[in-house]
Amino acid sequence: MDYILSIVVLACINMIAVLGLSIFTGFTGLFSFGHAAFVAVGAYTSAILTYYYSVSFPIALIAGAAAAGLVSLVIGIPTLRAKLRSDYFAIAILGFGEALRVLLENFEITNGARGLPGIDSFTTLPIVLVCLAGGVLIARNFLRSRWGAACIAIREDPIAAEMAGVRLFQTRLLSLVVSAVYCGLSGGLLAHFLSFIQPVMFTLLQSTQLLAAVIAGGMGSISGPLIASFVFIALPEALRVAQMWRLVAYGLLLVLIMVYRPQGLMGYSELSSLFRKKTGEQGGQQR
Repeated sequence: MDYILSIVVLACINMIAVLGLSIFTGFTGLFSFGHAAFVAVGAYTSAILTYYYSVSFPIALIAGAAAAGLVSLVIGIPTLRAKLRSDYFAIAILGFGEALRVLLENFEITNGARGLPGIDSFTTLPIVLVCLAGGVLIARNFLRSRWGAACIAIREDPIAAEMAGVRLFQTRLLSLVVSAVYCGLSGGLLAHFLSFIQPVMFTLLQSTQLLAAVIAGGMGSISGPLIASFVFIALPEALRVAQMWRLVAYGLLLVLIMVYRPQGLMGYSELSSLFRKKTGEQGGQQR
């Protein structure tokens, strides 16, 4: 039971990061191969505060999320102001993520490549569920606001959106900062659950896994990427007894989703809308 609970906690922590990337990629239309860097910033910031300075856990989490948002400005302002295309931006943020990882391997306060062991284990399932629920609520309200509508307009047609009065740079930068804050929160929770972090945990592989969950879940959906993220974390662990074949099953699942559901698991819909549609159909049949 403890093992199952730990998988659920890890899956929910990953879902928070996927939720942030979904706002940036799924609803704003910019791809990123470097969001693991923001997870690392949140993890190291919160861990250093509790490890060296005995800062309380909630404050450390907030500081980690805020630090990730501030770091996103470092890469976001020059690249987004230059109006890089989505693929060029993805390469730029990939280089930023790799550079940050190298820096973490050489800082004394991060203990270099050996990582930080012995971090206090504050993260529990109730805390993660509260953070995830709050994150979903905030993301939903953000996407329903005029800023969210501007993000969706940019995803559909940036030229038309700009002609309609949408500020491309400010909107994209806001979306990047919001997504980075989510990833920073995820990193803080991860550090205080595993009680150990090191730079090798935040590589291109993790960024790719986050992006795969967003694409497989549905580019215009919140619930779809969350479902895909949970499956992608739980499935390899459930098949761990199969050793190397669990990775084959992971890849096969991605291929099947892309072949039979190219729009993603949920497409542009949400679980709530599907439930309302199903209830309406049942009511119509009864009448």
